[in-house]
Amino acid sequence: MKKTIISIIMMGVMPLISITATAHAQFGFGGIVYDPTNHAQNLLTAARSLTQIENQIKQLAHEVTMLENDAKNLATLPTSVANAMKAKLLTIDALINLADGIAYKVAAIETDYETIYRETYGASPPPTPEIVSEARDAWKQSRDGYKHSLQVQAQVVTNIRDDIDELHGLVGESQGAVGNLQVLQAGNQIAALSAEQMMQIQTLLAAQYRADALEASRALAERERGKARLIRFLGDDSAYTPGS
Repeated sequence: MKKTIISIIMMGVMPLISITATAHAQFGFGGIVYDPTNHAQNLLTAARSLTQIENQIKQLAHEVTMLENDAKNLATLPTSVANAMKAKLLTIDALINLADGIAYKVAAIETDYETIYRETYGASPPPTPEIVSEARDAWKQSRDGYKHSLQVQAQVVTNIRDDIDELHGLVGESQGAVGNLQVLQAGNQIAALSAEQMMQIQTLLAAQYRADALEASRALAERERGKARLIRFLGDDSAYTPGS
């Protein structure tokens, strides 16, 4: 009988021991659930998430670098020679407009030239004072022409000296350019500077050729005036032949 009771008690205790062992496998101290399989899966998921975050950070860093490079490529030069070049050309143009006597306008040349530099005085030369006055006007034209040429030369030389400093600065900025736009702008400004110098040289040549042309015209007209004065002095109009 005693053995039977002990067997019954053991049969009741064994399930409790089994349940307790299972509970200890799933629960730790304090009632917190612990599942080794689930914990391993959570660790794997966290590792994968961390890898994705690292890749996203690298991608964002790459995009930031691209944006920085784009910003550099769009950066403009800190200085510009456009206004300075315009001012220099306007100064040269103002000198051209100040030219006395026969100007650089075609219409004015057509009228003034024939008045100051006559091709002939005809069979009856005008009075001597009129001939002398025309000679004085022609001489003044030549003098003013050469003076004007010297003024243009002086201004061009001054501008070129300024351009040397600007060109040096542009070359330095092009070498230290941080982006494609700055390189392009530096090249364009250097080309514009060269074009400005070419225009100044053309203007200088025009002023010099004008002075030479005025002097050559004066010399030719003076020959006719000399003949006309001689005829007036001798009083023999029949001896004068225009163009001889």
